[in-house]
Amino acid sequence: MKDPYRLAPLAKSIRALPPSLGPVRLVGIDGHAGSGKSTFAARLAEALGGDGTPAPTLHLDDLATHEELFEWMGRLRPWVLEPLARGGTARYRAYDWTARRFAGERTLPAAPVVLVEGVGAGRQALRPHLACLLWMELTHESSWERGQLRDGPELTDFWDGWKRAEQRHFSADPTRPFAELLVLQRQEGYEVLPGPGANV
Repeated sequence: MKDPYRLAPLAKSIRALPPSLGPVRLVGIDGHAGSGKSTFAARLAEALGGDGTPAPTLHLDDLATHEELFEWMGRLRPWVLEPLARGGTARYRAYDWTARRFAGERTLPAAPVVLVEGVGAGRQALRPHLACLLWMELTHESSWERGQLRDGPELTDFWDGWKRAEQRHFSADPTRPFAELLVLQRQEGYEVLPGPGANV
């Protein structure tokens, strides 16, 4: 089996973890906006998919809104955490960032491993439900630069507000000190190192 991003060992170790939310091993992938969380999550989901089906992934951008960038626990808990804890399928409405409203329903099955990625995936209120917490090891300056290049100048005003909001969030509720693993993107794939939370 090909492993172009060198994620097979990580996938194997995650599958060996005890469930953390009902029958689910919930894995958090956190980092600054623009740090590569979504891309890494997609690649890890593929590595976890033993039968060719990627591991289910929740993108926290689907639960946030323009007015509530980080105040999404009130939706995450009843829409996602509680159903998965019962071994059921989570059903939630995803926020449409263009229409500025919640739109069509999406589902998230109680698979052996479920990924949750986004800024704040390792927040204090969510950590007790996680089997493992990963942090994308890229500075906020480099992450934000990448994100702004990706999104283009038309979102400059949004990014200005986002940066202030993200700084406030991580100042009040930091993730990196609690991450068991740090993820570094290399030219030949990913390097995964023990994080500050590995010995907590």
